[in-house]
Amino acid sequence: MLDEILKKTKENMQKSLDFTKQQITKVRTGRASTSMLDTVKVDYYGAPTPLSQVANLSAPDPRSIVVQPYDRSILPEIEKAIQTADLGFNPMNDGTIIRIPVPPLTEDRRKEFVKVCKKYAEEGKIAIRSVRRDMIEAVRKAEKDKQLTEDDKKYGEDEIQKITDEFIKNIDEISATKEKELLED
Repeated sequence: MLDEILKKTKENMQKSLDFTKQQITKVRTGRASTSMLDTVKVDYYGAPTPLSQVANLSAPDPRSIVVQPYDRSILPEIEKAIQTADLGFNPMNDGTIIRIPVPPLTEDRRKEFVKVCKKYAEEGKIAIRSVRRDMIEAVRKAEKDKQLTEDDKKYGEDEIQKITDEFIKNIDEISATKEKELLED
């Protein structure tokens, strides 16, 4: 019983960590990265399709991203999708590929993005603490229902806290790395 609760704790916290990591990764730094376009969906024959599935993405230098579609006929759709994604990019279509210049960030913009990252990190920590609360509640209920001994309950609570601390530390590390990336030129 306790093993199941601990396993579920790790799974749920991992989901929260993955989501937080995804949110923080989306925040753009001054450097061009193909992950900036992860949220872009292209209308491909009537179906919203991730850009990475209809084109080859590359960042040949720190200031630009190149989008090379597998099918040239969808170049206008890709260009439109990038513009409507509201990422602040102005794609340039040359008939075969799309070049996206990535403007450098201003100091104010960098500080704004650091705040956004901290907000995402805090939301992730809240989600992890919520999982901790639910799982500790499950351990206490199991003990109350005589499925666990008092010692097992104490051990379970301690383990859940250790797992929680580990995941919160991971979020702090991810956030600190992104903050460092944002603040350097």
